[in-house]
Amino acid sequence: MKLIRHGQVGKESPGIMLDDGRMLDASGFCSDFDETFFANGGLADLARWVSKNCPGASEISAHTRLGPPVARPSKIVCVGQNYREHAIEMGGEIPSEPVLFMKASSAWCGPFDPVIIPKGARKLDYEVELAMVIGKRASSISEAEAMDHVVGYSVFCDFSERAFQKEHGGQWTKGKSADSFAPMGPYLLTKDEISDPQNLGIWTSVNGELRQNSNTREMLFRVSFIVSYISRFMTLLPGDIIATGTPSGCALGMTPPRYLQEGDSVECGIDGLGKLSKTAIAAK
Repeated sequence: MKLIRHGQVGKESPGIMLDDGRMLDASGFCSDFDETFFANGGLADLARWVSKNCPGASEISAHTRLGPPVARPSKIVCVGQNYREHAIEMGGEIPSEPVLFMKASSAWCGPFDPVIIPKGARKLDYEVELAMVIGKRASSISEAEAMDHVVGYSVFCDFSERAFQKEHGGQWTKGKSADSFAPMGPYLLTKDEISDPQNLGIWTSVNGELRQNSNTREMLFRVSFIVSYISRFMTLLPGDIIATGTPSGCALGMTPPRYLQEGDSVECGIDGLGKLSKTAIAAK
């Protein structure tokens, strides 16, 4: 299944995208795709509703705004430098364990909303990532158990302001958490429709120029290991997001760096998961 959310910012309703691209409203079935929905077995109930041809559902206009396919999560956990070539271009050593950081959940936004250049920003960067959505509480679980806690996958872009991240002291959070810096979508694809999350093409283009082009098989740490590893250090809750790292080709890694400017168009895509599209605009 492809889960979507549609409507105005902060007022999104749940929905389903069909294989032919049509979208159906699911607000008559459930209130939202949130922690409560996943924790209470809502995905299995939704699958049964879809198998009955979504009784009572109305079609959504193709022009309707899409929000992120999951309601704002309790946390967004990111894995840094999880592709060898990206670790090299960032000037660091190849990590022996996953490098973890957080993005503020207030950065959560839809797949086609603009990316906002914060006031004072000089070095806006992009990083396409495979995102996982957690379906049930996970605390200190084994790698063998890990995938039982994942409900599906989506396209994620980890936008960063590199000056905020690297030139203002402390950890990475301040460069990762501005409003609009955590877009996901256009849909959440349930894991039963992905035969191997470690064999997906992943790419970014900027103004039509291909900048990132790799495959998830190039990850240093597999998705199952990542879920287990993170659960050692924090409890993952239903609806939480894990972004699994980006391949090489980000703006910082270019010579000279080619950071995003106002008006630039960014597209990020993953095989089978569609693509998100962003235009950079200056904060008002």
